[in-house]
Amino acid sequence: MAQTNHTEQHTLIALVEDKPGVLTRVASMFRRRGFNIASLAVGNSEQPGLSRMTFVVNGDDYTVGQVAKQLDKLIDVIEVSDITKESIVTRELALLKVTTTPMTRGEIIQIVNLFRANIIDVGSESMVIEITGEQDKTNALNALLQPFGIIEMHRTGVVAMVRGQANGLATGYAGRCNGSVHN
Repeated sequence: MAQTNHTEQHTLIALVEDKPGVLTRVASMFRRRGFNIASLAVGNSEQPGLSRMTFVVNGDDYTVGQVAKQLDKLIDVIEVSDITKESIVTRELALLKVTTTPMTRGEIIQIVNLFRANIIDVGSESMVIEITGEQDKTNALNALLQPFGIIEMHRTGVVAMVRGQANGLATGYAGRCNGSVHN
């Protein structure tokens, strides 16, 4: 396979042991390699005792491949896969607190409705909006709401899943963890 130096956004999925210290070890490996994690989402997987991590990082194919190999060597990591080239579904949740006045509230509501976002809290001078979708959708809503004044914004990080029957991991988890049986 030809090596490319073209930098692009990569989405990595890792299945890891669900125990204290795993996130620290994984983040430390990225730090040692000089990689910034653009997005990180971690949560329980469909398998008891295992969590799924979704990373978004920027880099060329070779370097990101090396990072994935280093991740896979960590003791608590079951499997790592770069799903960038797969057909995937991605989502991110964001909460945006926007400044409102009686004069701007209607316009903000119209914008929110265009994005099929939800208003989850309304105060006399602010509104909290929830949006779920691809990063581009969140970025576009954020850009349209900027003129009103974004007081605060929280984003979950991207979660990703390969479309169809595949589970996003190269081999699928077969009950083994780096040579030992997972309990």
